[in-house]
Amino acid sequence: MGKRREGREAAVQFLVFCDLNQGSGTEAASGFWELRPATKPIRDFALNLVEGVLRHRPETDERISRYAENYELNRLAVVDRNILRLAIYEMLHRNDIPPVVSINEAIEIAKRFGSEESSRFVNGILDRVKLDLTRPLRTASEPGNSAPHGDGLPTPGGGGRPDLA
Repeated sequence: MGKRREGREAAVQFLVFCDLNQGSGTEAASGFWELRPATKPIRDFALNLVEGVLRHRPETDERISRYAENYELNRLAVVDRNILRLAIYEMLHRNDIPPVVSINEAIEIAKRFGSEESSRFVNGILDRVKLDLTRPLRTASEPGNSAPHGDGLPTPGGGGRPDLA
């Protein structure tokens, strides 16, 4: 498994942990990392994603609610809800990650951690979200335009941390 996939899985697990424990975010980190050990680069990548998801949660939740017709957000499976939050955050705010990568990663994580129907459900919602995008679906943005809000992760080919490619 790639390091970014492992980081995304850890981020989803962290978000689920917060949802189930009514934690508001990174203050729950110490307890979580005791249960789910990870190397520093993977932990840093996961926490960076979690912070972005939490910062943009109202916006991502609004998109999920808009496109998950006939489903209330709080009635969605906690794993599916947090996979969607992460993928939508990446698609809308992480210009260094091509949207199709975010979609594919979300589907694979849903297959691993969700129910039998999770991957199809996640794919359906994210396919609708991608129609809202105005950036290319298969490429990252230029190095100077990546990782808005100081996320600090490398742009592919941008001379960042090769251990997270």
